[in-house]
Amino acid sequence: MSVETGAPNDMLVAHPETAYFWGRVAGDGECEDGCVTVRTNDETAARRLASIAGAERADRRIVERAYAHDTSITRTEEEFTVQVVGGLADRASAALGLPFDGDSGGYRFDALADYDRQLLRGLLESCGTVCFKSDDDAVGISFVHEDERLLRTIQTLLDRCPVDAPYDDLSETSSGYWFGVDDDAAPVLGDWLYEGSEETGLFAPSRRRKLRKSIERVRER
Repeated sequence: MSVETGAPNDMLVAHPETAYFWGRVAGDGECEDGCVTVRTNDETAARRLASIAGAERADRRIVERAYAHDTSITRTEEEFTVQVVGGLADRASAALGLPFDGDSGGYRFDALADYDRQLLRGLLESCGTVCFKSDDDAVGISFVHEDERLLRTIQTLLDRCPVDAPYDDLSETSSGYWFGVDDDAAPVLGDWLYEGSEETGLFAPSRRRKLRKSIERVRER
């Protein structure tokens, strides 16, 4: 990856890297007493997340993970876990409203508002799904999470992004709740989300590649 921005000295200041990191934590991680944990199935993204937070390494293991929209379907994949030990979790919970030790969160991301693109990118990569809908010849972008409040926060972020990104109402699924972005808006939203990502390195290559290939298939038809 090409990285032009240095890691921030304080993980709670507004910065492209902190916005991306906390988006990843909110979507697939947790803040517990003495530890922040974030997970990804992309090794390059794991190394970048560890670098941002000053973690020593990303631990790798093979896991059986349930499909987001139907927990009766599972798949085996690599998972990389990054952990930051110390008082950061408590501070992040207080500053950003992240859930702490099982308590519900308030998700106060206004402090990161200048970097909504990176925050949303982290959220998409951690609790979003991307697919090519062959029957509809469309790109599918959706967000799935057990916490309804987080998904409503994501909808608020979509409302204020500079491209038109209408979405469906929340629906229940076997793993919690989900909503989808309108198919017609998905390609433009995808372009916007990853604009400038090559220069900063704040992305998971496998997820960006899948989204871009889906968008290319739609535009080639």
